[in-house]
Amino acid sequence: MEPLVYRERPAHSEPDGLLILHHGRGTDENDLLGVAESIDRAHRFHVVTPRAPLTLPGWSGFHWYMVPKVGFPDHDTFHAAYAQLTALHDRLWEETGIPPERTILGGFSMGCVMSYATALGPGRPVPAGVLAFSGFIPTVDGWEPELGSRTKLPVFIAHGRADQVISVQFAQAARDRLASAGLPVHYNENSGPHSIDPGAMGEAIRWLGEVM
Repeated sequence: MEPLVYRERPAHSEPDGLLILHHGRGTDENDLLGVAESIDRAHRFHVVTPRAPLTLPGWSGFHWYMVPKVGFPDHDTFHAAYAQLTALHDRLWEETGIPPERTILGGFSMGCVMSYATALGPGRPVPAGVLAFSGFIPTVDGWEPELGSRTKLPVFIAHGRADQVISVQFAQAARDRLASAGLPVHYNENSGPHSIDPGAMGEAIRWLGEVM
């Protein structure tokens, strides 16, 4: 199994935690560094931005999995990426000395899906929180979210009503599913398209301060 490429942005001093941000479809490990700067202007966190493992003919950038239908990742490419990404998370916890309970997993679009998958995956360590921008909890054979053991896991969900790539209904479904299982959910539904809304970013910064 090939290790994932990633970038790191160290904290200015002893880190308060680890912030791992997963990029969206067709971009790379540089894409969310600006988001990291906005969320963590004081450089309190050790930031890591992995690169997805998959390239596709006719598409630029990198992908976490193939998309036969929105909401339903391709089985083989999803599970391959999931294995590589969870291996990277485990390695980062060991090498940085920052444990899962001080780690925020976040992402946009396809990277949001992988954040949900790794934070809610069966038998996986429970992180400090999840930042879910414009994505969904995946439906894929061989993977089911483990919610019963994560009732104290805070989740921040932000999604635009004008999103024409991933319908806001996916965010509403995630909100309802997680909240009904007892997870504390902060939900931001805005008027924006498939992007990270500036207003949602402000709420995310406040949420992060409260969680950590």
